[in-house]
Amino acid sequence: MPNVLDHLFDHVCVRFLELLSPPRCAACDGRLHRDAVFCASCVGSLSPPELLPLGVTASFGYGGALADAIRRFKYGQRPDLSRPLGRLVREGLPDRALVDLVVPVPLHPTRFRARGFDQAALLARAVATALQRPFSATLLTRVVDTPQLATLDAASRATAVRGAFTVRERTVPMGTRVLLVDDVRTTGATLRAAALAIVAAGFAARTHVLAATPVHGST
Repeated sequence: MPNVLDHLFDHVCVRFLELLSPPRCAACDGRLHRDAVFCASCVGSLSPPELLPLGVTASFGYGGALADAIRRFKYGQRPDLSRPLGRLVREGLPDRALVDLVVPVPLHPTRFRARGFDQAALLARAVATALQRPFSATLLTRVVDTPQLATLDAASRATAVRGAFTVRERTVPMGTRVLLVDDVRTTGATLRAAALAIVAAGFAARTHVLAATPVHGST
C-alpha cells in the first residue's frame, strides 16, 4: 500500500502545481494539455525534416512554432524550455539503443559567459536522462571562438569551424558510441567539425538535432 499512496500523493502534487502554474506552449505561451509541448494552434506548423546526410538525424524541420520556441530558448533567456524541447529531441531520435554517451556540441567559453547557459548542453542532458545514458559536458571542447555563422555562406562556415573542437578527456573508453546533440543544423559545418574531433579521438560519432533547415545548397 505505501507505493500506491506515494503514487497518489505524487499525482495530487502534480495536479496542484499545474493548477498554480499551468503548462504553457513553448512557442506562444498558450495553455496546454498535460505532456504537450505546443498548443493546438502551433503544433500544426511542425514539419518533418528533409533527408539528411548519413549519420545525421533531426526531430523536425526548422520553421514555424519550433523556430519561435528555439529563439525564445536561446535568446529570450528561457532555459526552462530545455525540458520540453529536450523531450522532442529524444522522441525524434532513431536507434536509441546505439548510444553509449550523450555529448553536446559545446559553446566557446566566451559565448557561454555572454549567454549564461549552453542550450545544447541543456538539451543533451535532458536526452541523456530520458535514455538513461551517461552525459558528458567536458568530453568535447570548443577551442576556437568562431564568428556568428548565420552571416556566413556554407564555404565560409566550413572554414570558420575547421579545428574548432578538440577532445581532451581521456577517461572514456575507445570505441564509445557518442551521440552529439545540438539545437539546429543549418549547413552542417559545425556538426561535421565536432564529429570529426570525436572520431579522431577514437570514438564513434553520430549527431541528432532538434531541427534541421532544408539541405538544398548546404555542404
